[in-house]
Amino acid sequence: MNYRLIEKGHNKYIECASVETSLHNEQDALDLIAACIENSTYLLLLHAQVFSDDFFNLKSGLAGNVLQKFINYRVKTAAIISSELKVKGKFKEMLAESNQGNDFRVFDNVADAETWLLGSN
Repeated sequence: MNYRLIEKGHNKYIECASVETSLHNEQDALDLIAACIENSTYLLLLHAQVFSDDFFNLKSGLAGNVLQKFINYRVKTAAIISSELKVKGKFKEMLAESNQGNDFRVFDNVADAETWLLGSN
């Protein structure tokens, strides 16, 4: 997966916005976690185009498995997923629940996601 390191003052995070390869299995999540560790950060920002269609289908189990990996490795993750993009049904309910926690949240724009990521390290 293609990513870039973003540095803001004394904070930094990994941003992944590439559409070349999508997050389509647990190994992809582990690769992103490894990128975070290699760059001495536990903050991750993912754009909607990074997620495969299976991520949005809760029956596939991908979203749950990927999010559990991020939680297990303590990688605080923000996702930029606009409300009109595939956010419906059970997936929408899952996002509403995750947005109440401190491990994974979904935002409509980068500015809000970045504020959350960098705000409570």
